Amino acid sequence: MIFMSKDISWDDQRCFLAVLEEGSLSAAARKLGVSQPTVRTRISSLEESLGTPLFTRSVNGLAPTETARELHKSAKAMAMASADFIRKASAPPDAIAGTVRLSVPEVMGTEVIPTMLATLQDRYPAIQIELELSNKPADILQQEVDLAVRTVQPKQEALVARKVASIPLGFFASPAYLAKHGTPLSMEDLSRHHFVGPDRSLSDLALAQKLGLSKTTAKIALATDSHPAQLAAARAGLGIAVIQVPFGSRHSDLVHILKDQSVYALDTWVVTHENLRAVPRIRAVFDCLVEGFTHYR
Repeated sequence: MIFMSKDISWDDQRCFLAVLEEGSLSAAARKLGVSQPTVRTRISSLEESLGTPLFTRSVNGLAPTETARELHKSAKAMAMASADFIRKASAPPDAIAGTVRLSVPEVMGTEVIPTMLATLQDRYPAIQIELELSNKPADILQQEVDLAVRTVQPKQEALVARKVASIPLGFFASPAYLAKHGTPLSMEDLSRHHFVGPDRSLSDLALAQKLGLSKTTAKIALATDSHPAQLAAARAGLGIAVIQVPFGSRHSDLVHILKDQSVYALDTWVVTHENLRAVPRIRAVFDCLVEGFTHYR
């Protein structure tokens, strides 16, 4: 049972959430942009207010107590609500201005979205974008972000989703790699080549398995779930990688091989909450992304 001795500071709760999610005082301090002693002091203050310990020291850092784990969901909800409050207060409700938080898969965030955001900036210079790069779907229902680009169709009724593309994936390798190992002319030829592929991502591993490129059946030179890292490794000549055809074809240091081979099509949606769709700044970003993906080929 928790016995609160005084009002609890939101700053203390922010530090608690950062330590809980980052696993150490130092990592939490870096995330929050404060000193490690400040985080330690705020955790101590929070534990004193609650009358119960929240963390114990372990060989792997700070281990949360059962109480801390029970408080995680509430602290996370408060953090997201606070961030949403700040974004909503960043501009008058009828102005095409203010902050919009956008979540996109990491490789799109580095290779695709920046050009679209440059167009957005030209049209609406008063909009500021907070860009979250993650292959995990952000929680729009809980106000974690305002908008998201997803490669899995959302099912929740409260979400507004627009399918904007079906992006082809293809096999790519660097000229240096092909000069050294030869160019495969068929799927059968791929068996003697090195690959850059997924590590633990279930969806990516399933695709690799379907293509006969699993860790047990192919020569995996590098396994990583980071798609930008896969792209960089292919460009460096480590092996063949499965890459989105539109931006893979734009890299002069990559060659699209087996062009006639259908690898996979990545269906893509732009998503927001139905309550946000009419907000001018959200609508402007939504429409700009829809337009951008329409021309993404």
